[in-house]
Amino acid sequence: MVTNHDPTARPLTFAWVSRHLVAGERIVSTRSLHGGITAEMRNLTIGTQYGNIRHLVLRTFVDVENAADSLGREADALTLLAGTDVPAPALVAVDATAVECEHPSLLMTHLPGRTVLDDEGLETRIRLLARQLVAIHALRPAERPREYVALTTAETVVVPRNADAGVWAAAIDVIRRPAPPYEGRFLHRDFQPGNVLFEASGAARLTGVVDWAATSWGPTDLDVAHCSINLALLHGPEWGLRFADEYEKAGGVLAATASDRLYWKVRDALASSEELAVVSQPWREAGRPDLTTQAVEERLDAYVTALLSSQL
Repeated sequence: MVTNHDPTARPLTFAWVSRHLVAGERIVSTRSLHGGITAEMRNLTIGTQYGNIRHLVLRTFVDVENAADSLGREADALTLLAGTDVPAPALVAVDATAVECEHPSLLMTHLPGRTVLDDEGLETRIRLLARQLVAIHALRPAERPREYVALTTAETVVVPRNADAGVWAAAIDVIRRPAPPYEGRFLHRDFQPGNVLFEASGAARLTGVVDWAATSWGPTDLDVAHCSINLALLHGPEWGLRFADEYEKAGGVLAATASDRLYWKVRDALASSEELAVVSQPWREAGRPDLTTQAVEERLDAYVTALLSSQL
């Protein structure tokens, strides 16, 4: 909802934002943006000296571990992306260690469009997602971001209720082995429908990719696997299984062997088992009340079962 701008709420942060506006501009109002998990997101309406308005987005981390690292990486990524065809926000300012703001914050331009999480038009969107991800992986930064991090282990996996214990034991065994060798590429690391914008009048054009705080260097399979599991949870296992094919049709290159591809797909699917309740909550707030924790648990189980079955 739109709220009247209240500079007393976070006076230091709003003063910091104001210092990075063009002369004669002011913050008119703010609106909370839903869908974020780790950060508070606000759309700032900026009044110009000529009576027009423009919009900026304020990203704030409150009591988030490693906030400075995440915002620093996002600032670096947005700086890099400014010289590319990837539709990403432009960096306005960053205070990663809260020197001037109450909390670590990043200010960026606002992109047109909206996230689309329903099933209608998915056939078209999945192809657009694949093409965009190929374009991201084609970037060759002069300075690489840090190597990817995968924290999930055999001990941290959360097996869904009523899942086949044998199937999940086999899946966990997959990630017990060392990660396959890979040729590194520039990764978004959280590329999924919740971080992609489409034109407001429909979904025929992709208008932006947001949330670059986890940018990493690693295997293309990892980004593809992450988008695949999100598609499986949002729309059904068959869509998650399909995404890798669409990525290759768009020109993307994945691991050479089926066993290596399986490793990355299973690894990211099992990683999602640890945070289903956290991930599904913003989806429900965004208009998908059907995505209860139980519903996404069942879809995760079906997706993992399908992945293991495809290798038999």
